[in-house]
Amino acid sequence: MARGKLRIYLGAAPGVGKTYAMLSEAHRRVERGTDCVVAFVEHHGRPRTEVMLRGLEEVPRQETEYRGARFTELDLDAVLARRPRVALVDELAHTNVPGTRNAKRWQDVEELLAAGIDVVSTVNIQHLESLGDVVRSITGVRQQETVPDEVVRRADQIELVDMSPEALRRRMAHGNIYRPDKVDAALSNYFRPGNLTALRELALLWVADRVDAYLKRYRSDHRVSRIWGSRERIVVGLTGGPEGRTLIRRAARLAEKGAGGEVLAVYIARSDGLTAASPKELAVQRTLAEDLGGTFHHVVGDDIPAALLDFARGVNATQIVLGSSRRKSWQYVFGPGVGATVARESGPDLDVHIVTHEEAAKGRGLPVARGARLGRSRLVWGWLAGLGGPVLLTLVLSGVHLGLANDVLLYLALTVAAALLGGLYPALASAAVGSLLLNWFFTPPVSRITISDPKNILALAIFVGVAVSVASVVDLAARRTHQAARLRAESEILSFLAGSVLRGDTSLEALLERVRETFGMDSAALLERENDVAPWTCAGRAGPGPSVERPEDADVDMPVGDHMALALTGRVLPAEDRRVLAAFAAQAAVVLDRRKLREEAERARALAEGNRIRTALLAAVSHDLRTPLAGIKAAVSSLRSDDVAWSEEDQAELLEGIEEGADRLDHLVGNLLDMSRLRTGTVTPLIREIDVDEVVPMALGGVPEADVELDIPESLPMAAVDPGLLERSVANLVENAVKYSPPGHRVLVAASALGDRVEIRIVDRGPGVPDEGKERIFEPFQRYGDAPRGAGVGLGLAVARGFAEAMGGTLAAEDTPGGGLTMVLTVRAAGRSARPAAAPSAERQAAP
Repeated sequence: MARGKLRIYLGAAPGVGKTYAMLSEAHRRVERGTDCVVAFVEHHGRPRTEVMLRGLEEVPRQETEYRGARFTELDLDAVLARRPRVALVDELAHTNVPGTRNAKRWQDVEELLAAGIDVVSTVNIQHLESLGDVVRSITGVRQQETVPDEVVRRADQIELVDMSPEALRRRMAHGNIYRPDKVDAALSNYFRPGNLTALRELALLWVADRVDAYLKRYRSDHRVSRIWGSRERIVVGLTGGPEGRTLIRRAARLAEKGAGGEVLAVYIARSDGLTAASPKELAVQRTLAEDLGGTFHHVVGDDIPAALLDFARGVNATQIVLGSSRRKSWQYVFGPGVGATVARESGPDLDVHIVTHEEAAKGRGLPVARGARLGRSRLVWGWLAGLGGPVLLTLVLSGVHLGLANDVLLYLALTVAAALLGGLYPALASAAVGSLLLNWFFTPPVSRITISDPKNILALAIFVGVAVSVASVVDLAARRTHQAARLRAESEILSFLAGSVLRGDTSLEALLERVRETFGMDSAALLERENDVAPWTCAGRAGPGPSVERPEDADVDMPVGDHMALALTGRVLPAEDRRVLAAFAAQAAVVLDRRKLREEAERARALAEGNRIRTALLAAVSHDLRTPLAGIKAAVSSLRSDDVAWSEEDQAELLEGIEEGADRLDHLVGNLLDMSRLRTGTVTPLIREIDVDEVVPMALGGVPEADVELDIPESLPMAAVDPGLLERSVANLVENAVKYSPPGHRVLVAASALGDRVEIRIVDRGPGVPDEGKERIFEPFQRYGDAPRGAGVGLGLAVARGFAEAMGGTLAAEDTPGGGLTMVLTVRAAGRSARPAAAPSAERQAAP
């Protein structure tokens, strides 16, 4: 069965019109005859959205009973039985009520897609799991309901429902999103212009990145090499000279002028080298590029202009920034230079900027090294000089008689020129042709391949010997220069690898991408297996090229040990490149091992934390359980003893001791169980709208009435909390405050409203806690100062904070003015309606 298609309407904030757009799409499909049903759509009391539900078939919702109340959720089985062509499922990140088949609604959607049903859904940008910390830093609200990014990225279509912050605030002010009595608080808190602008930017950038990834995949699949200027990508060509910093800053300014501009600094090292690049200067330029938001790339290429243009076209760049040549004027006789060549061959779709700088026309610090090969043009000129030169010289000398010695010197000069231009073989050819022409035209007897004078034989022999010697020296120098330049390029790459090993800041995927760029391959993957017969698995890959499942399927494979290999696709590498590839492969293995060790360390840290808690728990149970048990046993034994006649007052005192010990045991066991639930993640709050003054008095039942002062105003808005969890949190906080308050000082429990939050403050006049200890007191098994063992196992505050965060709230400690400690418990104020969930959705979190 073919998998269904997923279409998602993505919004930056509640109220931008995602659900309305989804319902409009449903009406269009129904008009075209598509079988479309409403599986679950929440209109949140918005009239215009509610009207859009008319005329659409709705699948009845599933009713679920939880903690004495009934709630409705998506009836997955009913939708699967109905088998529509398209199903509308609102709020993709929603958490289902406990008792349903799946914990998350996106898991319901996955089942519908697997059954071949197309799904249209909605989600806000703040619900993406990877953006949780960013959204919290912007809005101050931690999104408890999230959806994995990969679920959204796999969608076949993502449509951004956009609205300017001003328009969204006008909708809010007109009452189109929340009730009028909630509008002012919402506009001054979650729906502030800065919040909405930042969330809108997140949504736009996220969608733009996904579109860019699709564009890259499309260009790769269809082998599109022509540049599409969909966004500004600026490639900076670096030579390793000091002018590179100026070029990077200029490119960054150019990128700022266009939306979504991106800077890619690239240094191309080849066997004949562009400059004698300083590794220190390249490191500085790498840091500068990354600080300005760009990326740094190191590429190996034989032809600098061609490699630079290939790189620019490969990343779909729109501009190239190069510096003015540092060559002096007379050096242009050897060629137009990299900048002119790149500008000439860039084509109409790639702009080239030549930037002036202080180092222009000052010459290079070291001479340019010659290459692995002398170059095609030099070889052509070398062969022309070696074969055609002697013929032309013979025509010239046939009319001018200078003597045999002078003729030999001229032919020798021509042979040396051929050696300098084309190397060994053109020089040998020049020597052979020149010696034959000298023998035929200028050595007696003329017009015969014979020599009558022995002196002439010696002259020709010296001529051939000198020609061969000069050609050999020139060829040897070229090969030595090639080797030195190539070793320099390799040393730069190995220096980068060594630096990344020491810094430990290179991920496996980034390293594989560097391998792919360095050798110009389509893809790079690191494969591993457990043993010689186990199948290969991919530990990481980079590049748009086809993936390989075995090393032997790749164009190039580099073994790393017995059960690991680096596999590349794209072309076959020469043998001389495998040495550097082996270094990359070894580094990839190190990075993979480091990642595994990090994961092992995380698991070991978790185990150590668990062992620490278990040790503390054992110590606490061994003492704090034994004390009340010993007291209870002693009191019961005394009451049952026949040797002593207890008065009524004594019996009442013993019974009171038994009751106090039992209460201590009950409280201790309750905290231990609560901490266990928090540690295992099984706390599932039932969020309801409730008055705080109904819950807080119940939490004070365990402390003397005279020790607590209650101040909860009648005008306090209702809170969206789990009553049971809130009661336990407040009870623990009040008990802790009473425990440390000096005699004669009552603990104040006050509540107030602050925007869309409700604050409950527990104020004591005890010794207080220094700033460095305010976070530590919330850790399990922590007692402040010299608290005796009988004061508890140190779980009360940890449980209180855990319950507060489970309800979407916070718990923090502050200093009490005048001395003491104030616990501030902050929870959400109730919105228009409450729905049970592990955490509220953004629609309700945004409400005041």
